[in-house]
Amino acid sequence: MHKFRLLPLLFLLSLAPARLWAWGVDGHRAVGRLAEQHLSRRTRREVRALLGPETLVMVSTWPDEIRYSPEFKDTAPWHYVNTPLGFDRAAYEQHLRAQPEANAYNQLQAQLAILKDKTKPPAERASALKFVVHLVGDVHQPLHTGRAEDQGGNKIKVTFRGKETNLHSLWDSGLLDYQGLTYTEMGHDYNQGLRARQVRQWQHAPLEQWLFESYQAAERLYAEAEKSPDLDYRYYPAHAELLKQRIQQAGIRLAGVLNEALK
Repeated sequence: MHKFRLLPLLFLLSLAPARLWAWGVDGHRAVGRLAEQHLSRRTRREVRALLGPETLVMVSTWPDEIRYSPEFKDTAPWHYVNTPLGFDRAAYEQHLRAQPEANAYNQLQAQLAILKDKTKPPAERASALKFVVHLVGDVHQPLHTGRAEDQGGNKIKVTFRGKETNLHSLWDSGLLDYQGLTYTEMGHDYNQGLRARQVRQWQHAPLEQWLFESYQAAERLYAEAEKSPDLDYRYYPAHAELLKQRIQQAGIRLAGVLNEALK
């Protein structure tokens, strides 16, 4: 019975625009798994109290899965921030703060505020926690800070190793699929060799810096695709470190904001 009720939802999800699926399922789960390894004991208890048997890994894709529900139909723009290219850091932050519409920048802050507020009902705080887990991952995917006119690279057609795709989809899941690691393997492997100093540095960086890092990476990726849309076997090795670092930073920073919000 449950299987048949799920079919319409799964069909709708298969039609979802790629821009809403930053990192794909495995990428988001890898971010959650990394974060779980850097939570304080108190934060672990608070997360367990809010989520029950669910984990950060399990809820990391929830905001993508529920956006067709009537109560969440307005959350689609929460997953990205669109800005023109060519800004320096100061101009980018000014433009970021001036945007009146809902986006990943202001909604991540809004959901964090709900999570911190212990006067809010537990169910509302649990929902906010799930959005925080997901949106921290979203803002670290470079194309989620891309241009509005091409839908964050969705309209930039490329080929990767002879197969047609688009720039956004390639960075959502194409490169991760090519890499061949499960989210469990990424959660383990990407945590190896991280120094305490590096963890502190990443966690102390403000939200605006997270987004500007993605924005700078997006500028590079756009320029490369425009120069040559035929991406061959050299593309993954040239970008593997960036891919890894953005997932690492998302997981480490997610742990940081949760430790702060739930202390």
